[in-house]
Amino acid sequence: MSVISCKALSKKYDDVLALDGVDLNVEKGEFFGLLGPNGAGKTTLLKILTGQIRATEGTAEVLGLNVEKDILGVKRKIGIVPEQESPPSFLTPREVLEMVVDIRETKNPDIEWWIEFFEMGPLEGRVCRNLSRGQRQKVMLAAAFISQTEVLFLDEPFINLDPIVQTKVRDWLVSFVKEGGTVFLNTHLLENAQRLCDRAAIIHEGKIESLISLEKLEQQKMNLEELFHEIVL
Repeated sequence: MSVISCKALSKKYDDVLALDGVDLNVEKGEFFGLLGPNGAGKTTLLKILTGQIRATEGTAEVLGLNVEKDILGVKRKIGIVPEQESPPSFLTPREVLEMVVDIRETKNPDIEWWIEFFEMGPLEGRVCRNLSRGQRQKVMLAAAFISQTEVLFLDEPFINLDPIVQTKVRDWLVSFVKEGGTVFLNTHLLENAQRLCDRAAIIHEGKIESLISLEKLEQQKMNLEELFHEIVL
C-alpha cells in the first residue's frame, strides 16, 4: 500500500523550475531515500509532501490524504525533521517534548527514555537558543520520534550528529521500519542511504533520474555512490 504518492508534481519559483513532473510512490514499511546534489529539488519535494509549501502543478497524497486539501490532517499523522534545526528558542528540551506529546495527545509517552537516548540530561534547564547545532538536532529528532507517527520525513537528519548518536539513530530507524513505520529520508550522505534504504531515488534538476532498490543495485555490482556519480556528473 502506498503511503506517499506524487503525480506530475511540479514547483516553480519565478523563472526556476525546482520540480519538474515528479511521479513517485513509497510503500508502507519502506525505508526510502531521496538523493541529489544541492538545488536538485529534494527539500522542495519534502516540503510539498509535508504541507509546508504548495505545488505549482500535480497532486501529492500522504496516508491517503490529499496534502493540499487536508494539510492539517497530514501534519497530525506524520513526523518531520527539517533541514535546519529549529526547536522553540525559549523552551528547554524537556519542555519541547512535553509540548509535542500534549499537542499530539501521545499515548504513554516516555519522555525520560528519549532524554536518556539523546543524552540530553546535561541540558536540563538550558533553553534551545543556547544549545549547539548538534544539540538542537537531537531535540528535533526526539520530538519527531516521540510523536508515535506512522511516517517520518527526515531532511539531512545526521548532518550535525556525532558518530555515536548517528549509530543510535540509524538503529532506531531500522527498528521503526521493521515494526511497520515508513521513513522518507533526504540525505547527501550516500553511505547512510546505502546502509539504510530499501529503495532510493536520485533527483537532478527537479527530475527523478533513477529509482532503484538497493538489492537490485547490489546485484548489478554497483553502489549508490557509483550510480549517483554516473547520473549527476
